[in-house]
Amino acid sequence: MRSPTQRVLTRADLDRYADAALGTGIRAATELSGGSFAAVWRLDLVDGRSVVLKVGPAPETPLLRYEAGMIAAEAEYFRLVGDRAPVPTVLHHDGDAIVTTLLPGSAIAPGTAPEVRRQLGAAVAAIHTVTGGRFGYTGARPNADTWSGAFAAMVEDLLADAVDWKVALPVPADTVRATVRAHHDVLSTVDRPALLHFDLWDGNVLADGDRLTGLVDGERHLYGDPLLDLVSPVLFRRVEEEPENPFAHGYFGGPATFDDSARRRLGLYRLHLYLLMTVEMPSRGMTGPESRGRDDLVRALLTEEVSRLRT
Repeated sequence: MRSPTQRVLTRADLDRYADAALGTGIRAATELSGGSFAAVWRLDLVDGRSVVLKVGPAPETPLLRYEAGMIAAEAEYFRLVGDRAPVPTVLHHDGDAIVTTLLPGSAIAPGTAPEVRRQLGAAVAAIHTVTGGRFGYTGARPNADTWSGAFAAMVEDLLADAVDWKVALPVPADTVRATVRAHHDVLSTVDRPALLHFDLWDGNVLADGDRLTGLVDGERHLYGDPLLDLVSPVLFRRVEEEPENPFAHGYFGGPATFDDSARRRLGLYRLHLYLLMTVEMPSRGMTGPESRGRDDLVRALLTEEVSRLRT
């Protein structure tokens, strides 16, 4: 299913992008699957190189609030972390398009690649040494001098998106707000805005055998609590309940333990992710019966996280 945010590009479009970005022609082009925001193509060039072209939504396409300027954000992320983790090299960025090197390997599959997940944890720990000037997103998107302020603003924007897109939430918006507000002091213990990828699900992690070869799709990056990046690599589960989780082992250098503050914050970050996944459904065109299973799952998980946080 193609998302309304993904542009349909013709061969003429691809030729134009390749010429403008790299001054060369295309020998072959293959659209890549897995994402649901931008159009992503592998371009095999006449000069022998293979690159990745990523083109963001058309300017008139309705988006969620935090999705503004995400192609530029991805270019910035790759440049920030290129000396800390395997990421594509940015060859060209202009407006809504970015061209990068093509990394070797393929996306890992659920339940596989424990050694790769360990390497991923170590790479993410290295990325987290990058410190930003403020908490939250870059540009005009939610950010603040404190993590508690930035996180509350991020949640508030998603609640506003739910109103705009007429998404009926499984938990009242005021209950979500009250839950976040009740954890102000817990969030305020975070005093350094670490650089976060945020979207480290299996489809964005590349490997060749037991070797981590790349992290992709850095356009959702933000600055905040490093624990936020421990949610998407263990999607739909709780990393604090998996002491032998390989990603956590790689990140912490051994078995992980979490105090009550960390457990509370992890619950808040799952709340945020499940809220986002619920709200984004119509913007991605996921409104038919084929999407009901996903919607039911994230709604149930959102309800459960809110309930746990309120006890």
